[in-house]
Amino acid sequence: MSKVWLIAVREFVATVFTKGFIIGLLIVPAIFTILGLVAPRLFNNRAFTVEGQVAIIDSTGVVARRAGEAMAERRSATAISAIVDRARSGGANNAVIDAISSTTRLTLVERARDADVEQAKLWLLEEEPGVPHVALIVVHDDAVEPKAGETDFGRYDLFVPPRQDDRVEIAVQSVMRDAIIDARVAARGLDREELTSLTTVERVESVTVGADGERDTVFGVGFIVPIVFMSLLLMGVMGAGQGLLTTTVEEKSNRVIEVLLSAVSPLELMGGKLLAHMGISLLAIGLYLGVGLAVLAGFSLFGVLNLAMIPYLLIFFLIAFLTIGSFMMAVGAAVNDMREAQSLMMPLIVVMIAPWFLMMPIVRDPNSTLAVVVSFVPPLNSFGMLLRLGSSSPPPAWQVWLSIGIGAVGAYAALWVAAKVFRVGLLMFGKPPDLKTLIRWVRAA
Repeated sequence: MSKVWLIAVREFVATVFTKGFIIGLLIVPAIFTILGLVAPRLFNNRAFTVEGQVAIIDSTGVVARRAGEAMAERRSATAISAIVDRARSGGANNAVIDAISSTTRLTLVERARDADVEQAKLWLLEEEPGVPHVALIVVHDDAVEPKAGETDFGRYDLFVPPRQDDRVEIAVQSVMRDAIIDARVAARGLDREELTSLTTVERVESVTVGADGERDTVFGVGFIVPIVFMSLLLMGVMGAGQGLLTTTVEEKSNRVIEVLLSAVSPLELMGGKLLAHMGISLLAIGLYLGVGLAVLAGFSLFGVLNLAMIPYLLIFFLIAFLTIGSFMMAVGAAVNDMREAQSLMMPLIVVMIAPWFLMMPIVRDPNSTLAVVVSFVPPLNSFGMLLRLGSSSPPPAWQVWLSIGIGAVGAYAALWVAAKVFRVGLLMFGKPPDLKTLIRWVRAA
């Protein structure tokens, strides 16, 4: 056992105390910090200006005037604020709200009711210095009053030039929506402001009531927390697995493995490498987890996290690491270089990619048949169960411990198979083995 610890310490020190590892460890927090500082400036839409001329052919005779008034209203910052609030209360998405809140300088150009639409479309392609032609609107004659014998209102057609920013079109559609609604309301002798007041319900902030008291609800916690924990698990397993594969292949191709095997047994070497890279991954996970907890504490959001998730993260990390890491070592021992390892790694790559595809269905419905089945299928059960534990509807305790038990059995089986392949493959050179050869090695070892 002392030799196992010596190998583990050697591997751990040789990996951790290098510039590459330190830079790689710190690069993720640095990237998120930079994105947090730069992204708000990159995606700030306040500097965008919706500007240009909008031509309108109005068969109703009343919508054009309302549209001109709506465009004039949007030139006022106070009016824009009120419009944005109205759009938000009406369930408008962020793209619509951003377009409305942009500086709007639209000018209406009214055409005759019987104007030729095809000829008017050519106007969109005409270039006028400093004043772009951004849209042509053709309002149907039943947009304000339905046709006789019908109850459905008509609409309008919108034509735009090529390669135009989508925010311009959204702003034009917002203007037309308000103009047509105003015209319909006025045609019935109603008051638009009163109707708006009656149909607007302010969005309230919910309060979460827990055993430890009440706190403001943080939107998206049931979605973000499981994804963050699964990402930590996947990052630790993938990083450790890649490290085990790379070091094993390098030591075998450089014949260093032969020197090591003269002093230790294959199982001692395998155990030492597993312990070393387990420690390396736990160091990285611990660092990122500590930074995350510090950020939550800094924003007074520490209470949104269920601290019981941390022990489960460690348990499922050990299971997933021993399962995937041992197979990675077996692949490294069986091949002569990294190029040969690609074909044997394909099933492992599929296993590590699968959680990203299963993530959304499991988080959205953690008690679905898919989520429950994945929770008991190793090696995916570690990722699936961790997602369910962090969701808004955690599974019952018996399912959690059953998943842990199945995962532990799967990890033991993976270690058993990998140890046999590792023992035989370390000193094998030449043609890389196929699946049949690996099965024969397992039987013979």
